[in-house]
Amino acid sequence: MDATVELSSCPPGKIRRFGDFNTSSPMTAAGAKLIFVVAVIASFAIRYPHQRRSRRIPVRTSSRDRPEKLLVWIAATGLSVVPLAYVATGFPRVAEYRFLPAFGWHGTLVFLVALWLFYRAHHDLGRNFSARLKVREGHGLVSAGVYARVRHPMYAAFWMWALAQTLLLPNWLVGPAGLAGFGVLFFCRVGREERMMLETFGEDYRAYMIRTKRIVPWLY
Repeated sequence: MDATVELSSCPPGKIRRFGDFNTSSPMTAAGAKLIFVVAVIASFAIRYPHQRRSRRIPVRTSSRDRPEKLLVWIAATGLSVVPLAYVATGFPRVAEYRFLPAFGWHGTLVFLVALWLFYRAHHDLGRNFSARLKVREGHGLVSAGVYARVRHPMYAAFWMWALAQTLLLPNWLVGPAGLAGFGVLFFCRVGREERMMLETFGEDYRAYMIRTKRIVPWLY
């Protein structure tokens, strides 16, 4: 992606660019990339205090095995490592396509909803939160708040994050990397997580499964 800057000697009406920043539009590729980075930082800020607190609570049951670590690594690579590297370096430029401002605005809206849901899911879980498949001492079945409608609102937030990434980053490889990376984690992990919950909470969780969907209310 070539960087051109309009100088004072340039003809009037010529579009001013710095990198892919186009001042003729209120939403630009550079602006969309900045929005993505800010949203990622916000997600880390939301999670950090909950993760710090969870480390102080003893673990009763854990599935922190090698496949689990691999799944988390794959998801993190698709949702964070690859897109942030692209924002920083522009690689791979060969896979870029023309940025559409409408995609940028829709991606921003989707990411805002994702961050709200991400925050609510952490808030409603409280001391029951764990980033990995773990049941901690005093773990209770949470079925209120956003968990009253879906069993995995945090996964729903990550799906929206991945969709927002596709809309905000105009690159055929980097944009869908979040959907691919998180999709691997979700479909390989959600069944294991629900089996762990059934082993922990028994019929209470089975009844909870009957009256809720996984990530989309009334649908799935």
